[in-house]
Amino acid sequence: MSATTTQVGASQAVSSSAKAATPQQEETTAAAAAQAVVDPTERQEKAQSIVHRNVLWALGVGLVPVPIVDFVGVSVVQLKMLRELTNLYGVKFSDQVAKKILATLIAGLGGAGIGTVLSASLFKFVPIIGTSLGAISLPVVSGAFTLATGRVFVAHFESGGTILDFNPKAIREHFRTEFERAKQTVTQIQKQEASKPA
Repeated sequence: MSATTTQVGASQAVSSSAKAATPQQEETTAAAAAQAVVDPTERQEKAQSIVHRNVLWALGVGLVPVPIVDFVGVSVVQLKMLRELTNLYGVKFSDQVAKKILATLIAGLGGAGIGTVLSASLFKFVPIIGTSLGAISLPVVSGAFTLATGRVFVAHFESGGTILDFNPKAIREHFRTEFERAKQTVTQIQKQEASKPA
């Protein structure tokens, strides 16, 4: 058998094994490649930038004067943020899993969560006063929820987790604390954005 024949046979074997890679293997390879390319400090900076940008989007969507549309819009922003973070960390994104996690996180906040968001949105049905109250409270709650969600996911991904093994019930108390902290941060962000020249 010639050396050329041996090389061709080896190439075909490598090619066959590459084609036989499972989705889990491909996901692991993609994650390893993403983390190997990006320095950890640089990756965290990019993650924080993604979260900050989507908090600004959530604040903007929270100002939409149409009830319920604003609530749905904020949900879309949060899904977009999670998709961008999974891309950064090289982990698989699942729209259905992400929606369930977000619903569980907001439900875990109790009255401070979904009740506040929905009531702030529904306030906009009331002419003048309701619109004003909704425009003040919904952006802060939406921005804070987006920021808190971003923070816990960045920490989770940094520790090697994926969206599929994220357990929102296990971090319920921690998330509540993050949400309260985030409300203060978002209020400061609003002031900074308002003070910028048009």
